[in-house]
Amino acid sequence: MSLLKNKKLNMISLLSAVFMSFSVWAITLDNAKNQGLVGEDSSGYLGLVVQNAEAKAVVDEINAKRKAQYLKLAKKNNLSLAQVEALAAAKTIEKTRAGNFVEVNGEWVKK
Repeated sequence: MSLLKNKKLNMISLLSAVFMSFSVWAITLDNAKNQGLVGEDSSGYLGLVVQNAEAKAVVDEINAKRKAQYLKLAKKNNLSLAQVEALAAAKTIEKTRAGNFVEVNGEWVKK
């Protein structure tokens, strides 16, 4: 197996673990997503679909924690932050439930 392919497989496993760690916020995040207030953007982070102070607080808190995890993953796997963010974006958008928002070409659309 090539080194790059092995790194990608390791990253997918690590990202899965990271996203499981976000479950602490699942109820608040799920509510915000189900209400159409937030969505998964194309950079691996949450974005505000609708301006809302409570949703912004959730987005800011989770995005700070995501970035910290992404930085750790990048360092551990000798990847750039941008590479980890791109992998995370693909994974989170893929896992987004139907009816929730994702960013596509700079626009918020329901999946």
